[in-house]
Amino acid sequence: MRVVLKWIVRALLALIIAAVAIGLWKREEITRLLAVNTLFDENRIVSNFSNMDGAFLHREIPKGDGPTSPLPQGPDMAMPDGYSAWVQDRTVTSMLVLKDGEIVHEAYYQGTSAEDLRISWSVAKSYLSALFGILVDEGAISSLDAPVTDYAPTLKGGAYDGATIRNVLHMSSGITFDEDYLDYDSDINRMGRVLALGGKMDDFAAGLTETFADAGDRWQYTSIDTHVVGMVARGATGRDIPDLMAEKLVGPLGLEQSPLYLTDGVGVAFVLGGLNVTTRDYARFGQMILQNGAWQGQQVVPADWIAASTDASAPTQPGKVGYGYQWWIPVGATEGQFMGRGIYGQYLYIDQKAGVVIVTTAADRHFREDGVNAGNIGMFRRIVDATE
Repeated sequence: MRVVLKWIVRALLALIIAAVAIGLWKREEITRLLAVNTLFDENRIVSNFSNMDGAFLHREIPKGDGPTSPLPQGPDMAMPDGYSAWVQDRTVTSMLVLKDGEIVHEAYYQGTSAEDLRISWSVAKSYLSALFGILVDEGAISSLDAPVTDYAPTLKGGAYDGATIRNVLHMSSGITFDEDYLDYDSDINRMGRVLALGGKMDDFAAGLTETFADAGDRWQYTSIDTHVVGMVARGATGRDIPDLMAEKLVGPLGLEQSPLYLTDGVGVAFVLGGLNVTTRDYARFGQMILQNGAWQGQQVVPADWIAASTDASAPTQPGKVGYGYQWWIPVGATEGQFMGRGIYGQYLYIDQKAGVVIVTTAADRHFREDGVNAGNIGMFRRIVDATE
């Protein structure tokens, strides 16, 4: 009996030692996985969204040695009726309004500050679109109708084989991809765990095998399409996205702070939603887009790309929301009204004719409820009207 007990004790000690060793060995991966699983918890979400570098692999995008281009301060505007209640209901963390390039409203909420690097979520897609337009103009991409496999050959034989670059820009690849953030086992959440555990996003994309429609036939919001846009950009240039972004987009804008990208385990940027930027620097980017790609006397993004990418050219349903090349065109929009949009209430809303850029960051856990997005757009339109 004593021999058996000794064996059991030794076995338990060995298991404990092994568990501790594995815990130490995999401590960073476990920490990141726990961060993913608690990222949107009510008591953590605001802080998490301003401190993503503390929980995820990441990489800084150098803002360069050039001088910061200050955003001029204009007269403070009076915000429209219902604004304060809207800020509270939507858990807004920052709001900045530019009118004709001047700051006419800037506010920070929920204990955040102007210096916070704020997660963009899918607003990052619009940044990648702008960078991609530069690469097209430079001739790195032969045609938007070229197959994605011309530049990302690892996708051959998978669900993306046969899709064109235009298809993935439009999110009309036909790829089967479940983007339910509330379902633990959805594709988007599985992808998040790949990111947290240091896996390879390229392998995740190449491993997708199912489609629901022929490429180009139907529009369906599919975030992994944006990763494939990034794969094409990397394949066309032989460079990674943070380096390209630093040289061609971030550097010319004269940002206040260096942004950062979340990355996978081999340093590939999480281009579909991992960009972290200050609110003022989101506004600089938005103002450059409003000015048809021009900034401080330099044509940063080709004007014809701005026009093409913000045109509702994707095969969305008639009368519903429009989509371009990684930009949204809201229902009822007139010419020059479009936006970048991310989960939990991140927006970059642009009205070119009115000369208005609106940046909103938030930690809105009710962002998917019926009427929330329409209500947000309604508020933005009232703010635009209030700037007149």
